[in-house]
Amino acid sequence: MTYRLRTEDLVLAEAVARHGSVGAAAKELLTTQPSASRRLAALERRLGTRLFERDTTGARPTPAGRELARQAARLLADLDALPAQVLAATQAATLRLGTIQALAPIVFTAAQVELPGVDVQAEVDHGPVLVGQVHQGLLDAAIITIADQAVLPHGLQTTPIGASALVLVLSDGTPPQGRGRTPLAGREILYSSIDLAGQHLHEALSALGARPRPGPTLEATLRIARHRKIPALVPALAARWWNDPGDTVLPSPVPGKVALHLVTRPPQHTLLARDLPALTARILGAPQDSQDRP
Repeated sequence: MTYRLRTEDLVLAEAVARHGSVGAAAKELLTTQPSASRRLAALERRLGTRLFERDTTGARPTPAGRELARQAARLLADLDALPAQVLAATQAATLRLGTIQALAPIVFTAAQVELPGVDVQAEVDHGPVLVGQVHQGLLDAAIITIADQAVLPHGLQTTPIGASALVLVLSDGTPPQGRGRTPLAGREILYSSIDLAGQHLHEALSALGARPRPGPTLEATLRIARHRKIPALVPALAARWWNDPGDTVLPSPVPGKVALHLVTRPPQHTLLARDLPALTARILGAPQDSQDRP
């Protein structure tokens, strides 16, 4: 069975090696020389090796003793620094925040702008995974779009951030909509759904005679649609964050919106309780200037 060294073992070995004397080490450790000698002998028996050659002139470390003393000095220095490191961690402004890939550029840019001086530790994953990480305490919070469409683990707290209505984006050079009840009949349209309503959206667009295709992400959907000169159906927040001067933003031909929720474990992180309104406004609204854009 491997012997686990105790802190007092490390302190004794380091002191004897540093002083070159069991007596001097005992004096520093406020014990007697016979007691220190017995402890050192017991340590050597448990380790199964000689740590110090001892005679009337002092105590000289063996190779094993030198290595133990060297490692002991390092470990004891780490232990000495640990209280200050723990205190610094409790005082540091840190927020472990997760969101889905489609929202990541928006959420983390907004967090950096509205939470200056806060170390935002970002996590990007699927909504159910993020919910699980919040439930396990691995994340302080997650901003997701499925909180009202799925059953969440008991004990989690959900806070509505807001809803973003779907809009139709026609980039410069994209043919305008037709007239009548089916203005997109026969036209290819790229859409991006970031919740569980993708299939419903696809069916609703098909019912209007359009040829819908899902886009990969919010930003990519807009960029691909502009390149191909076809309409893009996205939440309004995406049209604002990735706007282009040549875009025409119109109401969606099918009703719909994306609801954003903040998922946390109670009590809510103090940073979120304080700054959530500003963070929410930044996520749902347009960036204030070009430097804020993702």
